[in-house]
Amino acid sequence: MRYKKMTALISAAALLLSGCGKLPGKEELTYSDTLFDTVIRVQILDPAKPEVLEGVKELCRHYDTLFSKTSEDSDIYRINTAAGAPVEVSEDTLTLIKKGLYYSDLSNGIFDITVGSVSNIWDFKAETPALPAPETAATAVSHVNYKNIIIEENTVRLSDPYTLLDVGAIAKGYIADRIRDYLEENDVKHAVIDLGGNILVLGTKTDGSKYNIGIQRPFDDTGTPITSVKIKDQSVVTTGNYQRYFEIDGKIYHHVLNPFTGFPCENNLYSVTIITDSSLTADALSTVCYLMGYEKGMKLVNQLDNVDAIFITNDEAIHYSDNFLK
Repeated sequence: MRYKKMTALISAAALLLSGCGKLPGKEELTYSDTLFDTVIRVQILDPAKPEVLEGVKELCRHYDTLFSKTSEDSDIYRINTAAGAPVEVSEDTLTLIKKGLYYSDLSNGIFDITVGSVSNIWDFKAETPALPAPETAATAVSHVNYKNIIIEENTVRLSDPYTLLDVGAIAKGYIADRIRDYLEENDVKHAVIDLGGNILVLGTKTDGSKYNIGIQRPFDDTGTPITSVKIKDQSVVTTGNYQRYFEIDGKIYHHVLNPFTGFPCENNLYSVTIITDSSLTADALSTVCYLMGYEKGMKLVNQLDNVDAIFITNDEAIHYSDNFLK
């Protein structure tokens, strides 16, 4: 058995290839932490008061609790443990769940935010990971159905008491967008938000040039990029089978789980990178397209406005969407 634990920096799907271009003579403000099950980093490149960075910290820690599956204070935990009873939730949680429902419906359920019963039977952090029994997976799958989510005003309930929400595929994107909004409200014009590889940049670098974001070469432990993209005021998010996985008897088992089978998604993709204005959109679509596979995923992207994509297939070929960064 071979087990892969990616370090925080190497596991990041997108890597900044060049400096951020901070203002000469000014100290940049940087907040780093371990939240959302990853290492995060927010850099403010404009002159700003320390209180602004403290506000970023408070925002991140608030959302870390709010969307957690395990914190008893979180909305998600309270919904999952309510045995089908309605739970009053925050506006943020309501918005996030509605977005999750949208992408679940868009993908005909191959992306499903009620995948919690499936994700719970996999442990990609264990020192000696094991495969779930087929009957365990079958039971878990039987409780996955986004149509079990019932929203009434500001309450959420699950019609199947064994259904479990898991918003991990969209939460970091939503949080990055909220951090961006907060920074803009505080007149920050140049910043980099990196939530474990979910990259969102405000404006350009301070010298007016675009940010150069590297897309990691799959299964390269050094984090060497296979290609890169230049962006401003956009988000770059990658979903890949090399980010969290273990290997048993020569077969890789990764964290992108198929809600129809209870096991990792199997197709000819190594990764999908989405570039667009909203980090939540990029976060959701990178997972949706990976689960849909190359042909269906690329077809979907090519039908969407203001969304660019890079698909890397398992022969390490790089495929760009039709209107890539035009």
